[in-house]
Amino acid sequence: MSALRKKFGDDYQVVTTSSSGSGFGNQAPAAEKKRKRQRFVDKNGRCNVQHGNLGGETSRYLSDLFTTLVDLKWRWNLFIFILTYTVAWLFMASMWWFIAYIRGDLNKAHNDKYTPCVANVYNFPSAFLFFIETEATIGYGYRYITDKCPEGIILFLFQSILGSIVDAFLIGCMFIKMSQPKKRAETLMFSEHAAISMRDGKLTLMFRVGNLRNSHMVSAQIRCKLLKSRQTPEGEFLPLDQLELDVGFSTGADQLFLVSPLTICHVIDTKSPFYDLSQRSMQTEQFEIVVILEGIVETTGEYAQSSPPAAVFALACPKCCGTYLWR
Repeated sequence: MSALRKKFGDDYQVVTTSSSGSGFGNQAPAAEKKRKRQRFVDKNGRCNVQHGNLGGETSRYLSDLFTTLVDLKWRWNLFIFILTYTVAWLFMASMWWFIAYIRGDLNKAHNDKYTPCVANVYNFPSAFLFFIETEATIGYGYRYITDKCPEGIILFLFQSILGSIVDAFLIGCMFIKMSQPKKRAETLMFSEHAAISMRDGKLTLMFRVGNLRNSHMVSAQIRCKLLKSRQTPEGEFLPLDQLELDVGFSTGADQLFLVSPLTICHVIDTKSPFYDLSQRSMQTEQFEIVVILEGIVETTGEYAQSSPPAAVFALACPKCCGTYLWR
């Protein structure tokens, strides 16, 4: 007899199976080490999909620039954040310096009888400091715009509008990226092993899921997708055909009250895609099961989605009741 213990404590025993007969329990580790296939979904939840030869990809990404920036990695977000502000500051400071230059204020800055466009701006560093003081609303009072400069007033209005747009765009992008509920999904734990055994007189695929935090997942729902290549009767080859595995949709069991660890069950009946699999076909068949748990985070009201750390099952033959590990 062989037994596996679930990840959520010693109180929960996994299915106990016999090591005699087909010997599935002894063959599982060997099969796991021997067959290492590239996943469709990695253990961290990232999908291994690369789009190519679509045409106009760059223009499509730029048309939705805000979402593109949110989807970028943090290092690129910080780089774009710093670069945008630096370029905007240097450009606006150059405009103030250019106005002072064409008006001749740089040569008459220390003349008390002359009224410049901006007081106490006599070189580029002083023009840059004036822009920073006005943009950040610091207002030291030493540098200030006068009413003798209409072009400066127009530039000041343009500066205020441009600064508001840049602040709203970049700060909004950073806020949304920091508030994404991806980290909340890391505290939704899945069992390290999946098992097939009899439950309530039915052959059932089972795995466990649990919530580590005290805050609840509101309207939590779980779904399972079987990714498997198949060929249609018409001869069409579908490389990544997605089949829905029933984990309680018809009975409402897929709606979870995730207070304690729960066992998710898929009954292997005549409607299940695993019903006709034999031991030999199980060893040669290439398939992947992606489990998706989704719900609303109670503390923030945001929608979170999580996949198990190992999103691929290696299942036993439905007719032999073996126990297999996650691939």
